[in-house]
Amino acid sequence: MSLFKARDWWSTVLGEKEEFDQGCLCLADVDNTGNGEDKIIVGSFMGYLRIFSPHPVKTGDGAQAEDLLLEVHLRDPILQVEVGKFVSGTETLHLAVLHSRKLCVYSVSGTLGNVEHGNQYQIKLMYEHNLQRTACNMTYGSFGGVKGRDLICIQSMDGMLMVFEQESYAFGRFLPGSLLPGPLAYSARTDSFITVSSCRQVESYKYQVLAFATDADKRQESEQQKLGSGKRLVVDWTLNIGEQALDICIISFNQSASSVFVLGERNFFCLKDNGQIQFMKKLDCSPSCFLPYCSVSEGTVNTLIGNHNSMLHIYQDVTLKWASQLPCVPVAVRVGSLHDLKGVIVTLSDDGHLQCSYLGTDPSLFQAPKVESRELNYDALDTELKELQKIIKDVNKSQGVWSLTEREDDLKISVVVSLNLDSVSQAPDVAAGTDLVPSATVKVTLQNRVVLQKAKLSVYVQRPLVLSRDQFTFEFMAPEMTRTAAFSVYLKGSYAPPELEGSAVVSYSRPTGIPRVIQCKFRLPLKLICLPGQPSKVASHKLTIDTNKPPVSLLSLFPGFASQSEEDQVNVMGFHFLGGSQVTLLASKTSQRYRIQSEQFEDLWLITNELIIRLQEHFEKQGIKDFACSFSGPLPLQEYFELIDQHFELRVNGEKLEELLSERAVQFRAIQRRLLTRFKDQTPAPLQHLDTLLDGTHKWVIALADAVEENQDSLLQSCARLRSASHLLILLIGLWQKLSADQVAILEAAFLPLQHDTQELGWEETVDAAVSHLLKTCLSKCSKEQALSLSSQLTKPNDTSRLKKHITLLCDRLAKGGRLCLSADAAAPQTMVMPGGCTPIPESDLEERSVEQDSLDLFTSHKHLVAETPTPEVSPLQGVSE
Repeated sequence: MSLFKARDWWSTVLGEKEEFDQGCLCLADVDNTGNGEDKIIVGSFMGYLRIFSPHPVKTGDGAQAEDLLLEVHLRDPILQVEVGKFVSGTETLHLAVLHSRKLCVYSVSGTLGNVEHGNQYQIKLMYEHNLQRTACNMTYGSFGGVKGRDLICIQSMDGMLMVFEQESYAFGRFLPGSLLPGPLAYSARTDSFITVSSCRQVESYKYQVLAFATDADKRQESEQQKLGSGKRLVVDWTLNIGEQALDICIISFNQSASSVFVLGERNFFCLKDNGQIQFMKKLDCSPSCFLPYCSVSEGTVNTLIGNHNSMLHIYQDVTLKWASQLPCVPVAVRVGSLHDLKGVIVTLSDDGHLQCSYLGTDPSLFQAPKVESRELNYDALDTELKELQKIIKDVNKSQGVWSLTEREDDLKISVVVSLNLDSVSQAPDVAAGTDLVPSATVKVTLQNRVVLQKAKLSVYVQRPLVLSRDQFTFEFMAPEMTRTAAFSVYLKGSYAPPELEGSAVVSYSRPTGIPRVIQCKFRLPLKLICLPGQPSKVASHKLTIDTNKPPVSLLSLFPGFASQSEEDQVNVMGFHFLGGSQVTLLASKTSQRYRIQSEQFEDLWLITNELIIRLQEHFEKQGIKDFACSFSGPLPLQEYFELIDQHFELRVNGEKLEELLSERAVQFRAIQRRLLTRFKDQTPAPLQHLDTLLDGTHKWVIALADAVEENQDSLLQSCARLRSASHLLILLIGLWQKLSADQVAILEAAFLPLQHDTQELGWEETVDAAVSHLLKTCLSKCSKEQALSLSSQLTKPNDTSRLKKHITLLCDRLAKGGRLCLSADAAAPQTMVMPGGCTPIPESDLEERSVEQDSLDLFTSHKHLVAETPTPEVSPLQGVSE
């Protein structure tokens, strides 16, 4: 037998194909013997009422004939059984049985028998109440502080509470906003009813408020009559628990304190009687029933929780003290005294398995032999540990977790992008502006070395580029197999993507079970997103890139974009993006400079990056390895900050629209409830223009939803433009300060976060935290800054002024000799500066503010870049100015 198994003391199976629920089990001295022994009362949905008094001869015996005291078929389904002082004039215990349309109260009595079949038990109907509404559950107690008797409160399926003062009906009240009934319990200390509504919140109603509220029979009266019929039913307190509750139980420690226990679908809550949370416990398994009871330790509560894994967990507050295996899933659990045995756990399953058990373990007869004690040689152990550490270090250095050949040869991936566009575009009826959208074919080839199952290929490109298919699954049933996946890429949007680079990622598991991921990047052709265009004369934004090699003909660099064939026009070229914007590229014949200009600042990025890549490839083919580009002009921070402000404004507008939409949705649901109440009335009242208000609110909700979608589309476009501008800024900073590849990677990690904008986290706060970290570590000006710690919680800022200030400071400190580094020595203050007489970084806040203003003036005068730098010589093209 298992060590942690509930010890079976007595068990039986009730009936055949009967069903039971949590209200069908009760333990009490229902026949008033006064000897302290409880009887087990069980009711079923088939209408059978059974009363047991277990007396096993030996532990684990099944039910004997004399254990069943009474079995009666009451015809109607039994929803709940309770025992209390339900009959007037006496304080003896009686049995209350709740049917769907009837409440019956019985007295249970036994007659001593003189023959072998033992005592005889019978029930007698004391009174019954026929219900006008279908019942759901009930609770009982001394409502209003009455002495010596219990009152019964029944909750109907439509949310009405019906109170019965024993043989007479007292009143009925509808709970406000009730849609579905929840568990119901009565707190004697606060004299209130506690339930969980369909809004997933715990609600408490005072009995006095219920007693003096508007009568439920007067709900169909007009508004004028309601004003004089009673007070409005107001909830005492509410607590949102975020899930539906299975059961509620109230435990009183003494006259001054009580706790409300709520069993949710995933959590277990303990509340004070004023609605404050004392503690909560997240459950690992789906619960089915629970029972809290006072612990032996003062101030603590033990709780039995049964779950759908047929386990019974015992918690002391939030600490798991014991776990026992049950033979079936319990739907009801009780604790009582049976046959002089206190603390017997009684469980009932939904198919009628009734078991009485206790907690314990099987004694272990095995005794471990004593271990001979010996003194340890610590020097030898230290020497052995050092040798093992050396072996582990050598293995990790040479081959890592597994051998290099296994890492590289399990699966090979290669990507081929077609240089020519598809003859027939694969874009399904998508057009960007007035241009026909082309598509390009990409082929991914996989070759395996070992047998691999379910290798999953995922392909990613930047929006608004989309793929005709992005997920593939392959089976490599034999070694040395080749699989090919072909798909098309095209533009779906009226703006340019921030990157032309895509990635193919393959995830698989080795035969030993080790999961692995390999990745291969590929570059898409430029002509996929832009067409040859005419050079433009006017341009709001211009960049000049210097090189250390003679200028190269643009026709040789961009052979697919030549719009003129004359030899004197080889240094000017126009690009027309499918979204509608124009970019002009000019090359000087003598000054080794290239200029890129456009009306949109972010559109400069793709052409600038493509120019540098093609220049590098051109000189590498000629065997020239010392080619370098540089940027000497002011950084275009002002244009970059404008894009940041546009992006942040769209985020703020999106939140405002969502708040308005939420408010209108709440209003729409409230009007629906009012209309539903009017339509439910037996005597319909005038609608009072509620239908007109409902129609107007519905149109408002639809309009706000459309505005939210439109703002989300604008935000996606703004994200792409901001990402392009960030790429361009990083490129210019790298060329300006001649940063290494590692330093550029740090800037990319700071300005190009991987996640997308969400309600919890956005681009601004993420970049601000990253830039602030760089300013406080490798770019810090003193040890005082290094001691500052960043906030562990990122919150949305009120504006972008702080972010723009930090970006300006970052560029200023890079200009004064700061270098980006993430190593351990990065915390040392930067004392080295670049040649040229750079002033030191100021220490005081006043100096810092003045430097920030000077830096802003320095970095944001980019629109006058051409006037401040020498003008390159260009060909005499009419209509194009420098």
